[in-house]
Amino acid sequence: MIAVRTLGALDVTIDGEAAPRELLWRKNLALLLYLALSPDRRRTREHLVGVFWGDKPDSAARHSLNEALRVIRKSGGEDLVTSVGDQVELSADLRLDVTELTELLDAERWGEAAPLMRGPFLEGFAVPDSSAFEDWLATERGAWLDRMGEGLRRHTETRLACGDADEAQEAASRALALDPFSDGAVRLAMLAAAVRGERAGALAIYESYARRLLDEIGIEPDPDTESLADRIRNEREWHLPAPDRDEERWARRVPLVGREAELQAVLEALLEAFASRSPAVMVVHGESGSGKTRLGEEVAIRARLEGAAVSHIRCVPSDREVAWSGLAGLCRGGLAGLSEMPESAGPADPASDLTGLVKAAGSTQPVLLWIDGAQHLDPESARALQSLARDTSGVPCGLLIAAASYPPREEFEDLRTRIGRDVPGVALTLGPLDRDGLRDLARHVLPDLDDEAADRITRRIEADSAGLPLLAIELLTAVRLGLELDEVGGVWPQPLQTMDQTYPSDLPDSVVAAIRVGYRRLSRRAQAILAAASVLHERCSAELLSTATGFEGDELHGALDELEWDRWLVAEQRGYAFVARIVRDVVARDMLTQGQRQRILEASSGT
Repeated sequence: MIAVRTLGALDVTIDGEAAPRELLWRKNLALLLYLALSPDRRRTREHLVGVFWGDKPDSAARHSLNEALRVIRKSGGEDLVTSVGDQVELSADLRLDVTELTELLDAERWGEAAPLMRGPFLEGFAVPDSSAFEDWLATERGAWLDRMGEGLRRHTETRLACGDADEAQEAASRALALDPFSDGAVRLAMLAAAVRGERAGALAIYESYARRLLDEIGIEPDPDTESLADRIRNEREWHLPAPDRDEERWARRVPLVGREAELQAVLEALLEAFASRSPAVMVVHGESGSGKTRLGEEVAIRARLEGAAVSHIRCVPSDREVAWSGLAGLCRGGLAGLSEMPESAGPADPASDLTGLVKAAGSTQPVLLWIDGAQHLDPESARALQSLARDTSGVPCGLLIAAASYPPREEFEDLRTRIGRDVPGVALTLGPLDRDGLRDLARHVLPDLDDEAADRITRRIEADSAGLPLLAIELLTAVRLGLELDEVGGVWPQPLQTMDQTYPSDLPDSVVAAIRVGYRRLSRRAQAILAAASVLHERCSAELLSTATGFEGDELHGALDELEWDRWLVAEQRGYAFVARIVRDVVARDMLTQGQRQRILEASSGT
């Protein structure tokens, strides 16, 4: 069988072997491809003569056509081309990449289609003495560029919705390479880079595109592209110390592996709320360490890049004892400064205040309220959330509640039952990663593993982490940095215990060793600040950490950025908290002496 790769560099094989030279002669090959892409793979002899040999006398032209058909039959078999009267027909015994691509694109199987979209149709191929064929070729190239661009853009959107910004950026870059003047492709490339945390890289993509448009066409990017660039400029700029090797920092910021379906469901509910200008509630449950905060980060980034105001709080156990602390925190978060605080209905009415702020902000832009660690939300705020969706009707607003399964909260169970009945949204639970998810995670962190090694380490990580992404990433990152898992052991968790119920002494040695390895790879300032955070309050302000460590200004904020970027700490307007309590306990127990703990406490109190 003849197989032809037409997208990108032309390649022709017959039963897996190189095609004979005479088939590769330009008009012979052009005739084969023209027939293959004609309606019903059929043309009249008169039409073919006119396309390829219109400059020759009729008898000479028909002789040339017959000779070309002879070469095609000789190469691919007598049955490959048949003639009935004046009709020339090509059989189905010919494989074209564009035929396979069409089937995949029509089925919206973007990921499978992406590898086929290698470059322009018949790149570099031409038949200069056949103007009719050249016109057809130009039309086909344009049509395939459009189809490939659309396919790659849809693939990019799908990967972004699943949290895979790495592949999304690669696909968007390929779409932009195919069509360097596509506003849609450049926006996706910018969006993917921004989701990866590469603010400067995203802006560089925009600036290069803007210069290219101005220099070659004399126009500026469209308003949507300029608006996205403005939003990216307003994104946070990270100030991080230079790592020994860039990939070591990225090893801790892998894509949201194993949570693609959950992220897509939450994003679909949120973006539908924005588009329809109506509230939606997204409730995400899962054990500590299952990836709720990580999923929330992805959702918040996308929301901001869609132009939304995002207000985020991270609850800690002591918040349960402070009435209205949750709603008060949301009021002081990303909504503060967007509008004046509305008048309260009484001496203290945080629920009314928050509703007023959401309505005021929602009149000009979408709003996302994200409550992380909601199992520790104070009861007053938790009960008030049940009426928030009703009171913000007509406002493009999403309420994302991420709560650990322990301790259980009846308020959120009631709210979950209303989703899909009284209020749009989605409720889901994050379970442990299965073996396939852990293997994908291992591939991202340790890309050089062969299949056997990947299977072996996946089994070990599964046993030591119980499938919790937080611990799996710690273990894999530590292996990347030199930890030998064979030298440490243990099985976890204890029966009927969650990570919130587990103490450092209950963790397997491998997990504790991994946390130690990660801690030692931090910069000196980041280690000192993390150590201070582990022995001070559940949530520490930057000012308190500065007092406890003596670091100020750029030194302080650079170290805090490092700890947040590497996902040791979570930040919100009230301060910094550990991503997981168990990590805080390991740092406090294993990385500090009693004397160091005492000195931190004394320094923080000014004594």
